[in-house]
Amino acid sequence: MDGLKGKVVLIAGAATGLGADSAHRLAREGARVVVGDIDAEGAERTAASIRATGGEATAAQFDISDDDSVRALVASTVDGYGGLDAVHINAGDMSAVTKDSDVVSIDLDVWDRTVAVNLRGHMLVTRHTVPLLLERGGGAIVYTSSIASFTGDPQRPAYSATKAGINALARHVASRWGREGIRANAVTPGLILTDEIREGAPPDLLAGMLARTRSTRLGEAADVSSMVAYLMSDDGSWINGQVVNVDGGTVLR
Repeated sequence: MDGLKGKVVLIAGAATGLGADSAHRLAREGARVVVGDIDAEGAERTAASIRATGGEATAAQFDISDDDSVRALVASTVDGYGGLDAVHINAGDMSAVTKDSDVVSIDLDVWDRTVAVNLRGHMLVTRHTVPLLLERGGGAIVYTSSIASFTGDPQRPAYSATKAGINALARHVASRWGREGIRANAVTPGLILTDEIREGAPPDLLAGMLARTRSTRLGEAADVSSMVAYLMSDDGSWINGQVVNVDGGTVLR
């Protein structure tokens, strides 16, 4: 894809899963990648794997729910590479998701933690990176949302509400700074076959999920990372303020 070679890209949440796959994809496109995550060892594994295949990457530990930690992550990115061109915000606390029941029974600590990571944290990364993107004459922000922001769910109200908030955040950023060169979009994955899901999900569950799509297969991490790369690239330069489903046709909108 055009326009990614040599660009400095910060990924907030890239030790494993979709963030790690996006880090690898962006590095293959020639970007210089900062792998940020609360899991320091996982972040370094991802960065080391990128370097081992000829890419350029560094790792940094941070906590997306902590303002000082986010500020330090962004500062270290600029110190290391002299600026910032694009940001992928992908962090999430999966331990909270497993306890996200319904609005009557949910523990308020679970609700607050989900909001702190999924919404407040995404806002913190945004507020600390937008000024740096403006210094470069603009840049791209890609948020990881979810089709749960659209579908309605008898469970996971905190997760769904915060993902809907991320969609609104992307539109706000595009509306506020689009004319100054910043593009902000969100990707909303459907069910993605991570290693954990491949190994642990019952076959009948996967078959049921496939039946709810308009596709011949379930999703792969590469389906999401290719969209992230496209939205950051010059090829996607006229896409702004959009929420893009990557879900095999599960949601039509």
